[in-house]
Amino acid sequence: MRKLTNRVLCTALIAGILTGAAALPAKADAVPGEDTKYERYISFGADLKPGEKTSVLNIFGVTEAGLADYKTIEVTNKDEHDYLDEYLDSSVIGTRALSSVMIVKTEEGSGITVSTNNINYCTSGMYCNALVTAGMSDAKVTVAAPFNISGTSALVGAMKAYSVMTGEDISETTMDTATDELVTTAEVAESIGDNDKVVQLVAAAKQKIFEEELSSESDIEDAVESSAEALKIDIKQEDIDKLTSMLKKVSEVDIDVDAIKEQASEIYNKLKDAGIDFSQVDTKGLAEKVGDFFANIFNAIKDFFSGLFG
Repeated sequence: MRKLTNRVLCTALIAGILTGAAALPAKADAVPGEDTKYERYISFGADLKPGEKTSVLNIFGVTEAGLADYKTIEVTNKDEHDYLDEYLDSSVIGTRALSSVMIVKTEEGSGITVSTNNINYCTSGMYCNALVTAGMSDAKVTVAAPFNISGTSALVGAMKAYSVMTGEDISETTMDTATDELVTTAEVAESIGDNDKVVQLVAAAKQKIFEEELSSESDIEDAVESSAEALKIDIKQEDIDKLTSMLKKVSEVDIDVDAIKEQASEIYNKLKDAGIDFSQVDTKGLAEKVGDFFANIFNAIKDFFSGLFG
């Protein structure tokens, strides 16, 4: 059984960052895990010009003088390429590290809220999925850039700051898995043309995988397909294969099951608000229309959601 840690609340307005560079050195103004006054952290893109940095600070609501209350670190463009080249085209990463991230530690059990400004690569839900995988909890996260950019240095910076905040290294496996999840979700969303649906699909499949402790590729593929069926997503086999491969890696990471359940619960509630209530679906009538096989798939997903949250 996987360990249960603090619950992560991914709100409807979440939009943020992840993946990691825990092994990168931080500035020497505090020792990770020792100085308890540093409850606030900012990771700056190293290539920000003075005026650009001021713009970012304005978004954060922090003055130059107020920086004394924050632990500050930097992410360089080399850092970005070192950690992201395997997954992102160099044109997405770019040649300057500009995006920045502020993390404010919050009380235990408060969850994560994330917002973005001038970040255009991934949606809030994509970051939310990956942040859960990466293990972040109980923090208010703000990602900002001086103008509209991909935000990849913030991806690295968030986990670099998180590592300093907790005083714990983020494993290479976890960093790799979270990065893979973020990028794969973005790719499949582009293929399908619906960001929200793919975010819902990944969250639902992930929940099913961990609740049922699925580990084989065939079982994980079934979880992806059945979740897509329930969410009425028309998905290509190529995209199913991508998600299956990515979720196989996710299944091998020690993840907070409560965090995944909370995230899936929010998706379920959103679907109910949109008029899709799995607990009210007439699967008997559905069987008469589309056959027992497809009705059984839908019924399984209905029971999956309703059993968890109904």
